[in-house]
Amino acid sequence: MSVVVPPATSTRSEEPVLAQPRGPRRGSGAGSGTKPVGGAGASILLWLYAAVALVPLLLMVLSSFRTNAELISDPLGVPWPLSTTSYQEAWTTGNFATYFGNSLLVTVGAVVLSTTVSTMAAYALARVSSRAFRWLESLFLSGLMLPIHLAILPIFYLFDGLGLIDSRLGLALMYGASGVPFSIFVLTTFFRQLPEELEEAAALDGATPWQTFWRVMVPLVRPALATVAVFRFVPIWNDFLFPLVLLRNQDKYTLPVGLTTFFGENATNYSAVFAGLVITTIPLIVLFLLATKQIVAGLTAGMSK
Repeated sequence: MSVVVPPATSTRSEEPVLAQPRGPRRGSGAGSGTKPVGGAGASILLWLYAAVALVPLLLMVLSSFRTNAELISDPLGVPWPLSTTSYQEAWTTGNFATYFGNSLLVTVGAVVLSTTVSTMAAYALARVSSRAFRWLESLFLSGLMLPIHLAILPIFYLFDGLGLIDSRLGLALMYGASGVPFSIFVLTTFFRQLPEELEEAAALDGATPWQTFWRVMVPLVRPALATVAVFRFVPIWNDFLFPLVLLRNQDKYTLPVGLTTFFGENATNYSAVFAGLVITTIPLIVLFLLATKQIVAGLTAGMSK
C-alpha cells in the first residue's frame, strides 16, 4: 500500500522581489558621450576661420624667401628657388640681431620676475585666511582695472627720478610689476583647489614650509604657471609704446620699435620687411607650439566638478 506524502510547505514568508533600478540609457544622461555644441557646422566654421587667419601668415613667410624684384613682378608667386638674402640683410644690416636680444632679455626677465613674485604671493593669499590678507588680495586684484598704458606719464617721471630712462632693466621691472595682478588672480585660484592634506603629509615627512612650497605645491600648479607665462610673454614681446617712450639709444630698442625703424628706412624693400616680420613672429609661434597642452590644461582646470 503506497503512502502519499503531501508536498512540504515553506515556513518562510515569501519576500517581495524589488525591481532593480535601471541604469541610464546609453547615449543619454550624464556620463554619456555628447556631441559638441553646434555640431559639424560649428567645426566647419572654426576650420574656415583658422584657414583664413593662416593665409596672411603663410603669405608673409613665403614672401620673405623671395627677392624684392620677384615680389614686385609677381606678388603672389611661389618662392623658387628659395632666397635667404632678405634674412641676412635684416639680421645684419637691419640690426635685428641686437633688437632680438633686447626683446628676449626684457621679456624673459619680466616674465620670470612676475611669475616668481606672483607664485609666492598667491600661495600666501590662498592659504592664510584673515581679513588683512583678503584686503591685500583685493588690493592686488584692483590693479586689473587700470590699463598700464594709462600710467605712462607717472611711470616716465618715476623712471626719470630713479635714473632708469634708457634702461632695459627698468623696462623689465616695469613689465614685471604690471603683470603681478593678473598672475596672482590666476594662481590664487589654482592654489585654493589643492587640498591642505598635501602640506600636512609633507610636514609629517619633515619638509620645511619652503620645501613644501617649492617641491610639492609649485609642481602641481604647472599648468597655471605655463598659462600665466604665455599670457604675459605675448603682450610684452609685442609692446611698442613703453620701449618707444622709455628707451633712447637705438642699440637698446626691442623688436617692435626696431621693426618700425627698419620699415621707415626700407619702405620699398618688401622682402627684407617680410623677413623682419618673420623674425619677430617666430618666438611666439614656437612658444605656443611648445606650451599648447599646458595652456589648455590651465584654462580648463576647475571647469568640471
